[in-house]
Amino acid sequence: MNISAKSKGLKIPCAFALLAAWLVFASGCTKQFESMNTDPSGVTNKELLPDFNNIGLYFPGIQQHIFGEEGDYQLTQNLNADCYSGYYMSPDPFRGNINNQSYALVDGWNSDIYSMAYGQVMGPVSTIASKGTRSSAPDFWAIALVLQVQAMDRVTDLYGPIPYSKVGQGSTTAYDSQEDVYKLFFLQLDTAVSNLQAYIKANPGAKPFAKFDMIYGGDYTEWLKYANSLRLRLAMHLSNIDPALAEAQTLKALDPSAGGVMTTNSDNATISGYGYHNPIWWIGTSWTDLSVGASMTSYLNGYHDPRMPIMVAAATSPSSIAGQYVGIRAGTPVGGKPMYNGYSTPNFNTIQEFTNMILMNAAEVWFLRAEAALRGWTTENPQTDYETGVVASMQQWGATTGNYLSDNTSTQANYTDPLTPDASVPNASINAISTVHIAWNPGATKERNLERIITQKWIAMFPCGGDEAWTEYRRTGYPRLFPVVVNNSGGTISTALQIRRLQYPSSEYNSNKAAVTAAVSTLGGPDNGGTPIWWDTNKGQAVPVNF
Repeated sequence: MNISAKSKGLKIPCAFALLAAWLVFASGCTKQFESMNTDPSGVTNKELLPDFNNIGLYFPGIQQHIFGEEGDYQLTQNLNADCYSGYYMSPDPFRGNINNQSYALVDGWNSDIYSMAYGQVMGPVSTIASKGTRSSAPDFWAIALVLQVQAMDRVTDLYGPIPYSKVGQGSTTAYDSQEDVYKLFFLQLDTAVSNLQAYIKANPGAKPFAKFDMIYGGDYTEWLKYANSLRLRLAMHLSNIDPALAEAQTLKALDPSAGGVMTTNSDNATISGYGYHNPIWWIGTSWTDLSVGASMTSYLNGYHDPRMPIMVAAATSPSSIAGQYVGIRAGTPVGGKPMYNGYSTPNFNTIQEFTNMILMNAAEVWFLRAEAALRGWTTENPQTDYETGVVASMQQWGATTGNYLSDNTSTQANYTDPLTPDASVPNASINAISTVHIAWNPGATKERNLERIITQKWIAMFPCGGDEAWTEYRRTGYPRLFPVVVNNSGGTISTALQIRRLQYPSSEYNSNKAAVTAAVSTLGGPDNGGTPIWWDTNKGQAVPVNF
């Protein structure tokens, strides 16, 4: 596969094809932004007005480009956060193993994050706003805000400060601090929740958004739960840097009068439809560029996890591991592609071409509630929430919980790699680095029980949640992940502390130099992968401190 390849474009039928060319347009966040606000299809606004087509036609593209299709997904998530979260590692020795996975950050790959987020999400949302949607269709505007917050949180958590509040206001764009971005996220979610509640009250059961909706089929009560659940996720990101704000936003999210949060798998936010195929399936089957990470298989093996054979395929080669669940450790110099192609992959009997991509699930929400209770922010029982989260994940995968929740002996397993592809590099085998058990322990420290919560949340967010899993690893230090085998960062990223962020793309220095330079000056360190972002107070320390 050509690593510079982009998305093959949207698959949208009939009238939706009118805007296809616009929706697949990709550009930097500050270059020619005004061109994003022009509909090149030639169809007039009057012709599109019936049934909200003038604004609705933009939404399938926005939804698809939170993850993107195979090429974009590989560049914007799979070859960075998916790997850094411990979920995946590629058996392909891209660029002679000098690439993101060994901390040699590839600008040509990572710049696609900006192109997709600003060109395919912020641009269309700006166009939707320009059509007067805030007042003419406040329910549609609510959905646009939820999608924008979902998409742009992924960006700020990768980089830190980003252009946000002033995007589209000039040829160059100032950066917002990450603190200000988060505060604006919360305000935008306020608007979304208020708009949805007002519409639901005035129009019970109405679904004007249904034909544009790839997530909930137009059900605004579910969108309301999604908005509140997203607020809860964002609030918890701030637990260490601004606990007062984190607690306040957590309580707002969980306030029953706000409309509720996800509680069952029927509430899960998942993307499907309009011919959108699962990019994980595509990367793993068409390109064979995808293996499961060693950290993931070591936890699943050690826990004798009943989800494992449903989530992960057994290795097929070499013969010494055939039939076992063995992933590839991050930063392994994999040699020729066939060398590691037989290691475990996602189970593509479970994850198929049109399997939904999960933005957020009920299990994650229960684990967030467990942490909120553990912190004393709510009166809920953290053990009950934790166990409910585990059961929700088991149900999502069709696994049987059995005695899993009472297991107080199993821990992460050691990892053994039978191959040594480069004699100059130590073998990737490594002993387990976590001793946390599955069963809740009311007598354990809060820190220990937090490790338990985050480890299970990490398992539950697989296979699509690598961006959030890496965020939570940086925030809390959990789960404990194996370090890279080879570190090609040139000393800018600590192997022990692991990577903390991505550096800004060169396109920003070329087109928005003053703004990006000013943003870098606020980081507290250089623009590289070793500098932590605003909410990252643990900074990879060996003994995390979250209380």
